[in-house]
Amino acid sequence: MLAIFDLPAELVSDVTIMPNALQALELEKFLPYRLSVLAQLVSESLHDLYAQPFGLSVTQWRVMAALGRFAPLTASDVGQRIVMDKVAVSRAVAGLMKRGLVERATDRSDRRRASLKLSARGRAMHARIVPLALGYEARLYKALSPDERRGFDALSDRLFAHATALRGTT
Repeated sequence: MLAIFDLPAELVSDVTIMPNALQALELEKFLPYRLSVLAQLVSESLHDLYAQPFGLSVTQWRVMAALGRFAPLTASDVGQRIVMDKVAVSRAVAGLMKRGLVERATDRSDRRRASLKLSARGRAMHARIVPLALGYEARLYKALSPDERRGFDALSDRLFAHATALRGTT
């Protein structure tokens, strides 16, 4: 069994050592767990909006959403924007291209580099899904007052930035 004192100092510098640390973890109050469950619930609800009517996976929709806002992008850029690994993005892009929703163009100055964008068909589908997604977001935000929403947005931005900074340090 790995003792806490066997861990690198940067992992335990903010930890208060307790005799029964494992028993003290209340999963339902543990921030990573709560964020994960909330993300899963929201993702499942959104998936219901676009899976059946549009035949898209969660990753495919995220790729389309990124391209709808920021295109043209490389597959690597898409992965960074939606925080997904290259393999998942590559599979999603391949499926979207097969359906004629995404187009790939090779960079003339660097033939190893290709940019992605939504096709006309992809833009039309994107335009139909966005109002559904924004409507769901509005329904979800009804649980918060305007002040709570601003506070939530500010806290989310801070946690996102901090989690990004901590990424790779564990």
